[in-house]
Amino acid sequence: MKEGYELIYKRPESLLRVHNHYCPGCTHGVVHKLLAEVIDELKIQDRTLGVTPVGCAVLAYDYIDIDWQEAAHGRAPALATGIKRIHPDKYVFTYQGDGDLAAIGTAETIHAANRGENFLIVFINNAIYGMTGGQMAPTTLEGMKTTTSPYGRKISEMGSPIKMSDILAMLPGTYYVTRQTVADVRGVRNAKKALTKAFQYQDRKKGLCLVEFVSNCPSNWKMTPLESWDWARENMFPYYPLGDLKTPEE
Repeated sequence: MKEGYELIYKRPESLLRVHNHYCPGCTHGVVHKLLAEVIDELKIQDRTLGVTPVGCAVLAYDYIDIDWQEAAHGRAPALATGIKRIHPDKYVFTYQGDGDLAAIGTAETIHAANRGENFLIVFINNAIYGMTGGQMAPTTLEGMKTTTSPYGRKISEMGSPIKMSDILAMLPGTYYVTRQTVADVRGVRNAKKALTKAFQYQDRKKGLCLVEFVSNCPSNWKMTPLESWDWARENMFPYYPLGDLKTPEE
């Protein structure tokens, strides 16, 4: 660094120097960076264990330099339960998409929360199956077109979009449930604060924490990144409002 200059930002040490494979405008990379920053700032890199399942979320282990385990599709909360019970002194989190957490993994997610398992779930909700071709997910909005709902999601035939965070917030086993985004600078700052609290709450051993990210998927939404965020603000945020759903202070 040149003399006279002050370093105010540097790459998180926990973030690996690899090429990003995600689609342009995808939020996974931003969330990865925030996770790495939080892990660095809390000085818990050597005590953090992550669990990834199937889908776009599966490759998180290529980006963050911690110990990882890969779970079968939807089973990340079950695997995280076993890891946390064997290593109660570790900071354990899962990193899951909506197709994984709210579809094939619904039972694992709800029962882990109901038991009050002491780990964190990081939930990326972009209302669609990303990696497998853009099929309708449990979180797909009414009228939203996907490869398996080409005329738009019909509530009468396909049911309503599932608000997983609202469901989990009602369970006595959850300790902290919040819904955030990284759509703008303010959102990124709030999201980082939420992740920091969620990791720190594991020390209290009071139950499961969940941080949901209302996200975009430009490729499968067939939009540019900017168009996708405009659409998310108009459609996703009203249905999945941002903010805390359950906090320890309550």
